Amino acid sequence: MRKPFLFLCLFCWCFCVSAQRYQQLVKLGLEQLQADSLLQAEATFREALDVDPLIKSNALLYQYIGNIQERRGEFQKALDSYKIGLTISSTTISLLLCRAALYLRLDNQERSMADYTEVLNLEPNQTEALFYRAYLYTQHRDYKRARADYDRLVKLEPMNEKARLGLAILNDKDRRPREAMEQLDALAQLFPSHASIYLVRGGMYLSRKQYELAQSDIEHAIELEPENPDCYVSRSQLYKALKKKNLAKADAQKAIRLGADPSFLTP
Repeated sequence: MRKPFLFLCLFCWCFCVSAQRYQQLVKLGLEQLQADSLLQAEATFREALDVDPLIKSNALLYQYIGNIQERRGEFQKALDSYKIGLTISSTTISLLLCRAALYLRLDNQERSMADYTEVLNLEPNQTEALFYRAYLYTQHRDYKRARADYDRLVKLEPMNEKARLGLAILNDKDRRPREAMEQLDALAQLFPSHASIYLVRGGMYLSRKQYELAQSDIEHAIELEPENPDCYVSRSQLYKALKKKNLAKADAQKAIRLGADPSFLTP
């Protein structure tokens, strides 16, 4: 009768050693990740996967590996890692959010929308998913659904600047220009030092051919954030509308030097 008992004790001891080793590797991998030692962190996480390939928490390790691959620009590998993680645990919200964000980055809006919707099916008040799904609905001109998501988000977080800014942009697109401007005026009062608000409002003034008001807002945004390439993109567009070609070109070149996408500045 002693042999089965001894075997059970040996099994329990091995299991404890394995679990301890797994936890040590995960902790080390996270420390390496925080120190930006990406290659070492990935190797450590993969070693942890080898120690215990069946544990459900491996879903998070695949998330970390995917994050590392994404930072290296290995987008397809990152998507594959997220997929494996979701195969292990299909309801891990952080994994779904990572994949949704990467799909959005790769302009695969349909799959990004599907992942954000799945997150909201699991957690209806998940604020990141609400914001980006509202953005995607706006891009698809599904203003009714976009408004529902933005309204829900603003109710959850009344001081969420990005949500309120998104709602103002939506109202402008949805032929509610007065409401949009009122919302932007309110945001400028609440967040007077945030350049993004003045850039959006300046853009709306520009679309209405209210050039002096547009220039005032854009110039103020530049004062607030002189290294923000979006400021010079906006002023370049203003100068184009005013037929000041040399000034428009100079601002376009400066925006590119600061990191703007050149495709946004084509004639």
